[in-house]
Parts: sequence; C-alpha cells; structure tokens
Amino acid sequence: MKKTVVASIIGGAMLLSVSAGAYAGANLQEIKAYLNNDIKVKVHGKQVQLLDVNGNVVTPITFKGTTYLPARAIANSLNVAVDYEAATSTVLFGEKVDGTPINANQVFYRSTKDPNMTQYKNKDYIEVLKEMGGSGSNFTLEPEKKFQTLYLQVAAIGADVKIRIKDGNSRLLKEETVTIDDGLKTIEANIAGLNEVTVFYSIDNYNDDTGIFVPLTTSYYK
Repeated sequence: MKKTVVASIIGGAMLLSVSAGAYAGANLQEIKAYLNNDIKVKVHGKQVQLLDVNGNVVTPITFKGTTYLPARAIANSLNVAVDYEAATSTVLFGEKVDGTPINANQVFYRSTKDPNMTQYKNKDYIEVLKEMGGSGSNFTLEPEKKFQTLYLQVAAIGADVKIRIKDGNSRLLKEETVTIDDGLKTIEANIAGLNEVTVFYSIDNYNDDTGIFVPLTTSYYK
C-alpha cells in the first residue's frame, strides 16, 4: 500500500543536515541568517526538542522573515522517515517510490543461498532465511532510519507461524499469524525513525517438518 506524506510548515521551510561532502560542487548561495532560539515546536500539542542525527540540539533559522526548521528533526518528531539522495540532491520524506530489498541494506549471517533451500512453490528466491524444526526464534533487521515501511514476506512450512515485530524498546509494531494456506504473506509495519527492528516468530505445533521461510530479495523497505 503506497502512502503519501505531506509536510506543511506555516511561514517557513525545512532544512536537512547532510555531510559536508554532499555539498561538493553544489549550487550554493551564501546568506546572512540568524539562529532563532525563541522558536518552539509542538507536535500534537506537546513541545518537542529538535535533534540532529547524532542527538544534538538544533536551532531553527530565521532569514528575511521566514523561519526554517531542520527537516530531519521535524520528520523524526512526526514519525516520518527522512533520507537524502546525494545523486539528485533530493530530500525524501515518507515512503520511497522504489522498494529496497532488505538484503541490500545489511548482511544476514544466518541466511542461505543454497538452491535446495531457496525455492518456495517452484520459485527461486536466491537468498532466504529458512529455519526448520524449532519452536521459534528471531532475527534483526537494520533499516537505519532511512525508511517508512517494512514489507516482510513470510511463509509458514508445515504449521502456522505467529509473527511479532518489535522495536529496540520491545514496543510491538505488528503482530500477525501466517497460516500454511496463506502461502507467501506480506506483513507491513511502520518503521519510521528506527535503526533496527526484531522479528520474533513462534510455532506451537512444531516438529522436524515445520518452519519458516523468509525471502530476503522480495521482502523490502519503502
């Protein structure tokens, strides 16, 4: 499901802090502006502290009567993913147009590329997490605060599988049961502002022929 995020800042704009290297050859114009420590920001009626990616306090800027707010801090306060595409000098809010396979964003040391293990219903998924015979376990995903939504594909083998997705503070983001009849089921979870999430799975009626199949090439972030 595609989501659209519209950010509206009254009387101002938003700034995204990026590394100095990103500005090499950029079309920049020097200005004289002022750090405005009087500006306060509230989200849903509650005052928030504006922080950069490293957790440092950032201050709004006033230039020619217009107030500019830091994009990353505002996005994090609104629970909206924010990223910077250096190749096109583009700030990205919310879901991206194209999905990023989860195995393109991190290395999975428990995955397999063995063709005897990576096939499900006559389709080869190239790289998968496939675990058989146990009552359950977990694995960690690392979206690194770049994405809005996780689309995790899961298939139950031999018995129904209960899936719980939690953030680093053990807050439940999504809980679903994947049945054998579901085939390859896609589970969506909002992961905006999260460095990592953990996927827990459990099988009640387990034996050597039951397990879980998670394709890493078709599970993706947006």
